[in-house]
Amino acid sequence: MGMSEKDQMDKRSQLLELAQKRKRSRWNGYKCIGDYHGGVYECGYVSPYTKSAHNVNSDIMVILQDWSSILAISGPIDIEAIKYGYTPSNRTNINLIRLLDAHFGFKLNDIYATNLFPFIKPGALNAPIRQRDLIRAAQEFGLPQIKIIGPKLVVCIGQNTFNAMRRACGYEGWPNRNLAIESPFNVDRCRIWCQAHTAQLAQNTRGVDRVSSDWKQMKDAVFSPRF
Repeated sequence: MGMSEKDQMDKRSQLLELAQKRKRSRWNGYKCIGDYHGGVYECGYVSPYTKSAHNVNSDIMVILQDWSSILAISGPIDIEAIKYGYTPSNRTNINLIRLLDAHFGFKLNDIYATNLFPFIKPGALNAPIRQRDLIRAAQEFGLPQIKIIGPKLVVCIGQNTFNAMRRACGYEGWPNRNLAIESPFNVDRCRIWCQAHTAQLAQNTRGVDRVSSDWKQMKDAVFSPRF
C-alpha cells in the first residue's frame, strides 16, 4: 500500500522544520549556505542536494558527506547547482548516478538524498571535517532525516560519513574502508550501508569492478526475496 497524501505532507513538514533548524544554526568554524551570493543556493531542505532527490516515499536514501566548501562556493555562481542542488559534471555525482541506475534502475529523483554535514567548511572541496562535527551533524540532521523518511536502505557515501553515523548511534567507527563496507548495521528497520566514495580517486583505489560487486551485494542483501 502506498503512502497517503497526508503521510507525505507530514514528512515534508518535518523535513522543512529540519531545514529551518539548519538555517538558524551557527557552528563555530563553519559558514552557512545562505551566506554566499545573496543566498542564491538556499533552499527548503537540509541540503540543496535534496532538490533533485526528494522522494519521501523512497526505500533508498543516499547520504553524501558535505555539499560545498568556502573556496568552492565563493567562486562564480554555479547556475546548475542553484537549479539542481548539485553540479551534474562533477565526477562524484556522475558515478553516483551511474551506480544507482546500474543496480537499482533509479535516477536521483526516484530516491531521497542529502548531505550529512549541512554547513560550509573552510578550504577546498576535499578539505576534511572534524570527526566530532560530522558526528554532531549525524545526530542533529542525519538520523532525524532517516527516521522521517523510513527507508529500507541508507547508502553512506564514504567511510567518514558511515563512521559518523555509527558513532551517532553509539557504535565504534571502523578503522578502514574495507571493514566499513563489510559491516552494515541497523537503525530501527533500516539497513545502514557504507560504500566507497563516488569520487573518481576513491572508485579507482577500490576498483571499479569491486565497487560494482559491493553495490550488487548490498542490493541483494536488502531487497532480494528470502525463502
